[in-house]
Amino acid sequence: MAQQVSAKEPTAEQIADQQIYKQFGVSEQEYELICGFLGRQPNYTEIGVFSVMWSEHCAYKNSKPLLRRFPVTGERVLMGPGEGAGIVDIGDNQAVVFKIESHNHPSAVEPYQGAATGVGGIIRDIFSMGARPIASLNSLRFGKLESERAKYLFEHVVSGIAGYGNCIGIPTVGGEVMFDESYEGNPLVNAMCVGLIDHDKIQRGVAKGIGNPVFYVGPATGRDGIHGATFASEELTAETEAKRSAVQVGDPFMEKLVMESTLELINSGIVVGIQDMGAAGLTCSSAEMASKAGNGLELYLDEVPQREPNMTAYEMMLSESQERMLFVVEPKDEAQAREIFERWGVICAKVGKVTDDGRLRLIHQGEVVGDMPVQALVDECPIYNKPSAVPAYYIENEKVDTTRYAEVTDLTGALEKVLASPTVASKEWVYSQYDYMVRTSTAVQPGSDAAVVLVDGTRKGLAMTTDCNGRYVYLDPEVGGRIAVSEAARNIVCSGAEPLAITDNLNFGSPEKPDIFWQMEKSVDGMAEACRELNTPVIGGNVSLYNENRKGAIYPTPVVGMVGLVHDTDHITTQAFKKEGDVILLLGNTQAELGGSEFQYVVHGVTEGRPPQLDLATERTLLQTVLSAIQQGLVASAHDLSDGGLATALAESCISGNVGASVNFTADLRPDFALFSESQSRIVLTSTPENAERLAAYVREQGVPVQQIGTVQGNDLNILVNSKPAIAAPVSQLAKVWKDAIPCLMK
Repeated sequence: MAQQVSAKEPTAEQIADQQIYKQFGVSEQEYELICGFLGRQPNYTEIGVFSVMWSEHCAYKNSKPLLRRFPVTGERVLMGPGEGAGIVDIGDNQAVVFKIESHNHPSAVEPYQGAATGVGGIIRDIFSMGARPIASLNSLRFGKLESERAKYLFEHVVSGIAGYGNCIGIPTVGGEVMFDESYEGNPLVNAMCVGLIDHDKIQRGVAKGIGNPVFYVGPATGRDGIHGATFASEELTAETEAKRSAVQVGDPFMEKLVMESTLELINSGIVVGIQDMGAAGLTCSSAEMASKAGNGLELYLDEVPQREPNMTAYEMMLSESQERMLFVVEPKDEAQAREIFERWGVICAKVGKVTDDGRLRLIHQGEVVGDMPVQALVDECPIYNKPSAVPAYYIENEKVDTTRYAEVTDLTGALEKVLASPTVASKEWVYSQYDYMVRTSTAVQPGSDAAVVLVDGTRKGLAMTTDCNGRYVYLDPEVGGRIAVSEAARNIVCSGAEPLAITDNLNFGSPEKPDIFWQMEKSVDGMAEACRELNTPVIGGNVSLYNENRKGAIYPTPVVGMVGLVHDTDHITTQAFKKEGDVILLLGNTQAELGGSEFQYVVHGVTEGRPPQLDLATERTLLQTVLSAIQQGLVASAHDLSDGGLATALAESCISGNVGASVNFTADLRPDFALFSESQSRIVLTSTPENAERLAAYVREQGVPVQQIGTVQGNDLNILVNSKPAIAAPVSQLAKVWKDAIPCLMK
C-alpha cells in the first residue's frame, strides 16, 4: 500500500522550527541556502521539491567533482553525459544509445518491483532520446546463496527483470551476477539498455519556446514512489521496511504503449523537447527541461492525471509513478500530438507551459503552491569535496603474501570447486527466465564473453557487456577500476567488436566516511585512466551511494557497461571451442596473482592481498592484436581469462563447445598458481591447424607473448603443467558441476 501524506501539511514556520527538513535529507546549511534562493522559508511542497533535486541521486553533490575526471568526448561521441543517455556514432547515419542505472535500495525492500521498475526506467531513458531499444543487460550482486534472504532477493529480482523485459518485448541478452557476503542485505541491481537511432532523430530534454505547451503522457499519477530519489540517497536501515511506498509499481504493457506512441511522436518531427519522468518524477523532468533551455515552466497540477483522490501538490510533484513522460511541442502541433496518443490509448494531458522568467511555478486549486528558481533547483546544489583517508585494511593488505598458502595438489577438485562457485557457475538459471531472442536479432546469446545483437539491414552488429570485480576494487580501488574497464573491453574484443564507449554505475557505501570516499576517488582515477588509454570515453551513467549493511559498506563496485561495434558479421566470435584439431593459444603472461581471485575465495576462504596488476599499454596492444586477428579470419574462438584463471577459461570453452581439450601449459610457477592465477591481459584463442602458425607469428610481431598450449580433442579436459598431470576430467562431469550449482542452491 502506498503511504499517504496527511492533507494537513506542516507550515513553513513548523518546517523551520522543528527542523522537519532534516527528515528529507536536507542539512541545516542546505536549508539556509534554500531560504536564500527563495528569499523566504520554503513551504512543504517546496522543501520536498528541493530535497529530491538536491539529493545525491539527482544532483550528484558528493560525486560530481570525481565525475569530472572522466574523459567524455571522442571522435564517435555524439552526446555525452547530461541527457537521458549517451550516443555514439556507428556510421551510415546510425548511432547507438545506451546507459546503465541502479535500483539498489528499492530492490532491497521490494525485489520484484524494484528490479522491474529499474528495467522500465532505463528503457524510457533510451526511447526518450528517440532511439528504438534493442537490448537490455543487467549487473547484479547478492549475498552468499547459503543465506535465505539472499536467495529470496536473487529469485525475485531475476523474476522482476524477466517479467518486465519479456512483456515489453526487448531481449535481455547479457549481464553478470556475483555473490559475496559483502552484499548481504544490500543487493546491487544495475539495469542497462541499448538502443539504435538515426542521427536526425536525436532528441534532447529541453523546454524551449516561450508559451509552448507542456504535455504529460502515460498512466495517471499515484502515491507510489514518493521520495524515491531521497530514499536512494541514504543508508538502508531497520526503518527501511517502513519506506515501501518509495518503491514504484511497474506496468510493462503500458510502457510498451507509451514507447510506441512516443517513438511515433518523435518520428513525426514535431517534438521540441522530451524527457522521461524517472527519479523525482514530475519535479526532475520539469526542472531539468526548463534549466537546459534557460527558461521557466508553469505547471497546472489540477490537470495532472491522478489515480487517487485528494492528491496534494507535494504528492503529485514527488510521485515516481512509472511509465510517464513529459514533452513540449508548438501550439500548432497540439492536435497532432494528442491524436497520436489517443490512437495508442495513452493519456496525453496538457499540464503547463514554457515561461521566460526562469521559475518553476506550481499552481493547484487556483493558488500558487510553489515558486522556485529553476537554476537553484538544478544548478546551484552545493557540491561537496568530502574528506578522503586511506583505509587501515588497505595498508594491512600490502603486507599479505598471497603465495604463502599451502600448495593445492587436487587440482581437478579445485577446478570443480571454482566451477561450482555461484559467481563462476552457469547463469542459465538466470537467463533461461529471460526472453533473449525476441526481435530475432540476437546473434550471440547470454553465456559467452559478450552478447551480440545485429543491426537490421546492415552487416554490422553491436556487442555489449557489463563488468566489475568488487573484490579487486576493494583490495586496490585504482587497479580495480582499471581492470573493470579493461575486462569489459576484452569481452567486447573477444566477441569480434571494436570497443566504442562506456556507461558506468558507481556503487559505493556512504561518502560521509573518508575511507569510502577514498575508494570512490581512486577507482574513478583508475577507470578514467583506462578509458583514455583504450579510447572508450564515458558517455553517461549513474551513481549509487549509501550502499551499506550491518557490517558496513558493500565492496566498492563501479560497474562498467560497454558497447562495441562489429564491423562485419563474419567477425562475430564466441568462447566455445569449435572443432577437433583446432590449436589452442594463450596470449599474455601468467604470474602468481591470487589476490581477490575466485580460487583464493573458494579454496582458501579469504579475500586479501593485492589484486592482479595491469599495464594499460600492454592491454591496449593485446586488444588491438586480437581484434585484428579476428578481422583477418585467423581466430576460431576467443575467451578472456578472468574469474578462475586459465583452468576455468579452458573448462568454459570446452563446456560451451561440448568438446574436450588436451593442454600442456609451460610456466615457471606452482601448478595451482599457474592454473588459477587471475593475471590480466590474457586471452585464449583457437585457430584451425592451417592458420595457427600464421596467427602465432602475427601475435608475436605485435609484441604480445603467445604460447601454443594444446589442441581441441576428445571428450575430456586434460591439462598438464610443465608436462606433469594436473587436471583430468570428462567435460560432461565438469559441465554438470558448472550447470547444477545455482539450481541446487536455489532448491
